[in-house]
Amino acid sequence: MSNINKLGLNQKKSRLIAEKLNSLLADYSIFYQNVRGYHWNIKGEKFFELHAKFEELYDDLMLKIDELAERILTLGFTPEHRYSEYLKLAEISESNETSDGRKDVEAIMNALKILIAKQREILDLSDEANDEGTNALMSDYIREQEKLAWMYAAFLD
Repeated sequence: MSNINKLGLNQKKSRLIAEKLNSLLADYSIFYQNVRGYHWNIKGEKFFELHAKFEELYDDLMLKIDELAERILTLGFTPEHRYSEYLKLAEISESNETSDGRKDVEAIMNALKILIAKQREILDLSDEANDEGTNALMSDYIREQEKLAWMYAAFLD
């Protein structure tokens, strides 16, 4: 029974899921800081609309960052907290452009695409591991972010 963790899940599969969640946590953390930059520095015609939307988005990202870290802990592992490690683990890059609303929304769309793909991968792994807690979390995130992607795409059209 040493290969079963305190949740009754396979320890090896849980470790892999926690590693993937830490990579996802890194992406969320970089994305969060990018969106803060968009919020702080947005200029132009759509300032009021985008300033509010960016704040709404970074508030949601902050909640998800906390949930991801707590899920990693629940699985029995340690969430990464260092930005130096986030930069190594993340697929999302730091944004250099933060004041052009159209470019910011395009960057958000690209980040959502990365997050959704990673979450689908974790969803498959958690399903295989019978890890309903992680599975439900990823499913909820994917559903929310697919709708966000549609809305941001509509803004760009």
